[in-house]
Amino acid sequence: MVSLQSRVARPPAAEPVPVNAPLFRRLVASLSEERRLVVLDLGAARAETVALLTPFRCRLEIADLADGLAGLDAEADFNGLRDRAEDLLPPARREPVDIVFCWDLLNYLQRPALTALAERIAARMRPGGFAHALIVYSGTTMPARPSQFGPLCDGRLVELPTTEARRNAPRYTPEDLGKCLKGFRSESAMLLRNGMQEFLFRA
Repeated sequence: MVSLQSRVARPPAAEPVPVNAPLFRRLVASLSEERRLVVLDLGAARAETVALLTPFRCRLEIADLADGLAGLDAEADFNGLRDRAEDLLPPARREPVDIVFCWDLLNYLQRPALTALAERIAARMRPGGFAHALIVYSGTTMPARPSQFGPLCDGRLVELPTTEARRNAPRYTPEDLGKCLKGFRSESAMLLRNGMQEFLFRA
C-alpha cells in the first residue's frame, strides 16, 4: 500500500518522450513485496509512479522540488542552504528512506546547493539505500525547468516536458557528482541514447 500527499502535477508542455532507463528498471526489479520501503520522490506526484509502487509495502513521500530550486540556488550562506534544503523536503520521520527518485532535478542546481541538498537527503537514508538520477551529459542545453517523469508498464520511463524553452546544461561529470553528493557513492552509471547519463548512487 502506498501512502501519499502531494500537489497536483502540471500538465506537460510538449509531447511525452519515452526514455529507456536500464538502471531504473534494475532498481524496480529489486523491490520486494515482503519488505517495507520508504520512497522519496523529489519530483511531482505522478499516477504512473503510484501505480508502480502500489503492489509493494511502501510509503511514498513527494517533495515536488521544481519550484523551490531557484530559491535554493539563490542562498549564499551554506548553513542557510542546509536549512532551505531541509525545508524543501517532506517532514523527516523516524523511518529511514530506502530509495530516492531524483529524475532530472539535480541538473538545475549549482554545486553548493547540490551539495547541501544531497547532505540533507543522505541524513535521512538507510545505509545501503539508493538514489536514482538522470544527468544531462552530452547535450549542451536542457529544458528551462525540470521535466516530469513516470514509469511505463514495459520498464521504460516517459519524460513529460513542462516547458518548450531551453537553458544551458551544467553537464556534470561523474567526478563533479562525486564531490557534490556527499553521503553517496556511484554504484552504476550508463549513458542513454537521449544523451543523459543514468546513475544509481548508494548511501
